[in-house]
Amino acid sequence: MLLIIVESPTKSKTISKYLGSEYQVLSSYGHIRDLPKNELGVDLENNFQPKYIIPTKARKTVNLLKKQADQAEKIILACDQDREGEAIAWHLSQILNLNDKKEYQRIVFQEITKTAIDQALKTPRKINLNLVNAQQARRVLDRIVGYKLSPFLWKKIARGLSAGRVQSIAVKLVVDREREREKFLAQEYWLIEAVFEKDKNIFRAKLFKKQDKTLDKLEIKDKKQANEIVESLKNAQYKVINLEKKEIKKNVLPPFITSSLQQAAWQKFKWPAKQTMRIAQQLYETGKITYHRTDSFNLSSLSISAAQKFIIKNYGKNYWPGFSRSFKTKAKNVQEAHEAIRPSFIDKTPEKLKLDDKQFKLYDLIWRRFISSQMSQAIFDSTVIDIKANDYVFRATGQTLKFDGFLKVYPMQFKENQLPLIKEQEILKLVELACSEHFTQPLPRYNEATLIKSLEENGIGRPSTYAPI
Repeated sequence: MLLIIVESPTKSKTISKYLGSEYQVLSSYGHIRDLPKNELGVDLENNFQPKYIIPTKARKTVNLLKKQADQAEKIILACDQDREGEAIAWHLSQILNLNDKKEYQRIVFQEITKTAIDQALKTPRKINLNLVNAQQARRVLDRIVGYKLSPFLWKKIARGLSAGRVQSIAVKLVVDREREREKFLAQEYWLIEAVFEKDKNIFRAKLFKKQDKTLDKLEIKDKKQANEIVESLKNAQYKVINLEKKEIKKNVLPPFITSSLQQAAWQKFKWPAKQTMRIAQQLYETGKITYHRTDSFNLSSLSISAAQKFIIKNYGKNYWPGFSRSFKTKAKNVQEAHEAIRPSFIDKTPEKLKLDDKQFKLYDLIWRRFISSQMSQAIFDSTVIDIKANDYVFRATGQTLKFDGFLKVYPMQFKENQLPLIKEQEILKLVELACSEHFTQPLPRYNEATLIKSLEENGIGRPSTYAPI
């Protein structure tokens, strides 16, 4: 009998469906060892050596795994492919004495499908100790910072507060933003718009220049200044001095990584990051999507090829750009071996799967984002009209969708604004000069999406830590 150990019972059930009777698949139910709760658990004098214990809740599972491991011909550790998964695999190897007594293999896969599991079983490896040590270093640092600083907070501020290596920086970002808001002094400014009529169509143009100098947003500082400009333009002639028409192409968005998925789910559904990750975990463990904790935009050649066929068959050749798209991240320390988050089977559209309401929403978002990432750009017809009146220039802009491209699958908000047919040197009929008062606004407080974005931009935390932070 070959024993496969994963970290989740749902994952074990999904994998079991793809394997024969010679395999037994068991779950560790997460971490089976950790630092003790009632002491530091790190030897500061001995190279920060961690002291691991088996938590009470994990003892029953450990006893079962030991019993089954003793009877198995071979043990295969199939935990997730990130640092946490590698650490769980290493802890299992220590608890089950795999290095000394039993032959073991470590396998990883991007998605829980029969093809991916069969391929992983053909290409086993040993545990990557660099990944294990990276996880241990983070765990030890978290413990030192938290264990030493938290009691200090209890004494100085309030009992129950905690400090952490990443958590404390996140708090600092929030505090710094609040201090910026407190210091902020609103500035008054005025906008002036000209309203024109052409062929029974009304359109607006914003005051843009004065004597060839582009006006700053805060240029018109009060009502008196605004009224003076309006007064000086009352009897002016409004003449079209420049007319520019061009095509604008809107680029596709890359497939999701952990941070962008959490941000999109907040923006579209107002879901907390924790909820998004819980639902993504369900989709991954039931074989619907690839691994959901990733910071890489990589895509397998098979998935890109499948996307090409699906797009041409379902939307037409003009929706395929004629080449495969790949995306690069600017972030440092990206685990490039991972893939972006995508559906495991491209042809399984959201409507074809049995999903509950929340799973459907998230799967639909992931599926659409992936398919759209391999589609043609959207094309807009853009028009810019400059209108001169005395020393001032007003500008009207229009935009109409010419070809929807990737927007057919991944709709995004855009405003179409069609301008009437106008020629250069044409004199326009003014309907009204309107001026409006505005005030500058402070930076908004963070929400979950913007805080995750800021953490990511500053290189703080990892895909697995955004939700709990």
